[in-house]
Amino acid sequence: MNNSDYRKHDGLDFARMLCEKEVTPLELMDCAIDRAEQINPKINALCNANYQQARETARAATLKGHFGALPFLLKDSGLGYPALTNSLGSRLFEGTEINFNSTLTSRFLDDGLVPFARTTVPEFSMAPTTEAIQNGGPTRNPWDLARSTGGSSGGAAAAIAAGIVPLAHASDGGGSIRIPASCCGIYGLKPSRGLVPTGPARGEGWGGLATDGVLSRSVRDTAAALDGIAGMEIGAPYAAPPKRGAYLENLDKPFARPLRIATWKVGFEDIPVHEDCIAALITAKTLLESMGHEVVESPLPPIQFSKFVEAQINVMAANVTVSVNGKVRNNLGSGWEQKLEPAILDAYQRGKTLSAETYALAITRFHTIGRQLENYLQDFDFILTPTLMQPPAELGAINMDDDFFSFRTKISRYATFLAIINASGQPAASVPLHWSSSDLPIGVQLIAPFGAEDSLLRLSARLEEALPWFGKLPAI
Repeated sequence: MNNSDYRKHDGLDFARMLCEKEVTPLELMDCAIDRAEQINPKINALCNANYQQARETARAATLKGHFGALPFLLKDSGLGYPALTNSLGSRLFEGTEINFNSTLTSRFLDDGLVPFARTTVPEFSMAPTTEAIQNGGPTRNPWDLARSTGGSSGGAAAAIAAGIVPLAHASDGGGSIRIPASCCGIYGLKPSRGLVPTGPARGEGWGGLATDGVLSRSVRDTAAALDGIAGMEIGAPYAAPPKRGAYLENLDKPFARPLRIATWKVGFEDIPVHEDCIAALITAKTLLESMGHEVVESPLPPIQFSKFVEAQINVMAANVTVSVNGKVRNNLGSGWEQKLEPAILDAYQRGKTLSAETYALAITRFHTIGRQLENYLQDFDFILTPTLMQPPAELGAINMDDDFFSFRTKISRYATFLAIINASGQPAASVPLHWSSSDLPIGVQLIAPFGAEDSLLRLSARLEEALPWFGKLPAI
C-alpha cells in the first residue's frame, strides 16, 4: 500500500481490510510510520515516538474491537501508557514515565487501536495553538505552514489532516478538540462530561471542564471510537446518561421530525465574528434548511461572559499550581522556573494566591452556565455557532509570552463559543463544511443537549453526506 492509497481510507475501512486479510497490522503500521517519517519534519506533530515497539506490537497483534489493529496516536497530555513517555508540552515534565495504563488507554487498546507516538501540545494543553518550546518549534498547519493547527490537540489534528493516521486521541478543556478540528478541516466531537473515563489517577480535569475523545476524518470513525471508549467508570465523580444504543449502529437512523436549531452570529459582549466564519455559518444553515430543518437566529443566553472567563482562568491556574508543585515540591531550589513558559509560570504564581472561596465560586459559576444552557435548549434541538471567531491564527499571534490573565482573555475572543460548553458539560462538535477563498478550513460548531451524542453524530453524518469533506486534502 502506497501513501496515496493509504490516505483514501478511514479507520473502519482499514478495519474491514484487516478482517478480510487484504492488509496485515504490520503493513498498516509500516505505512503510518513511513508517512510520519516523511511528513512530520514539515509539520512537527509527533513526539515521544516508539516505532520499534509499535512494530513489534503490530506484528503480534490479534484483531479486536472496532478497529482491529489500527495505528493510533496518543496526545501528550498525561494519559498513562508505559510504552510512551509524556512531557505535557513542558520542559519541566520532559520524559515523564507513567507505569500503568489509564482506563481510557485500556479502552483504546481493547478497541483495536495501537499507539506508536504521542502528539504535540502547548504547555499543559493551555493554548488554542500548539507552539510549545518543548517541541522545538511550532506545530504547523498542513493547509498553510505559516498557520496554527489550533490547540491543544494540535499535533493530533495535524497528523490526521496530513494523512499519518485516520483518527487520534484528543482532549478538550476549553475547545481543544474543536479548535484544531476547525483549523485542520477534520471532525472533532467533545463528549458530554462523564461519558469518557478519566481514571484511575484522577477524577476530573480542570474542575470538570476537561474530557477526552478523538479527532477523525470521518464521522463514523468518531462514532465507532465513542462506542469503544464511552461508559461510566467505577468510582468516577460524574456520569453522563447511558447510551441509547450503539452510536455507529444508529448513525443512519432518520430523525422523527424536522429539527429546530438556534444559531448565534454575534459573540458574547459583542465580540466580532470574521466574515469567513460567518460564511461557514451560512453554508451550514443553508444545508440544514435544505434538509427540512428550521434554523432560527436566536438571542444569546444571559451568560456573564467576562466573569466566566475569569472563573476559567482561576480554575486553570489552580491546576497549574497543583501540577507544578507535585513535580518540584522536593526540589524548590533547582531553577525549575526557567523551564516554564511565561504565561504558565504566571499561572503558577496566580494559583498559589487563590483563596478557597474564589475556587469554589468559579465552580459554582460553571454549574450555573450548565443550567442556563440546558434550559436554553429546551426550546431547540441544537445550537449552531461558528467554531472560532477568526480563521486559523498565524503562528506567533497567540503565544505564552504574556501574563496568564491577558493570555487567556485573548483566547476567549478567539474561541468565544467553546469553553462555555466545557462548563455546561454538553456535547459539541466542530464540523468541517467550509474552506475560505485562501483554502483555509473554517468549521462550524453544533451543540447538543447533555448526553445527546447519538443525535449529534447523526446530524453530523447527514451534513457529511450533503457536503463531503473526506476527499479534501492539503497539498502536503
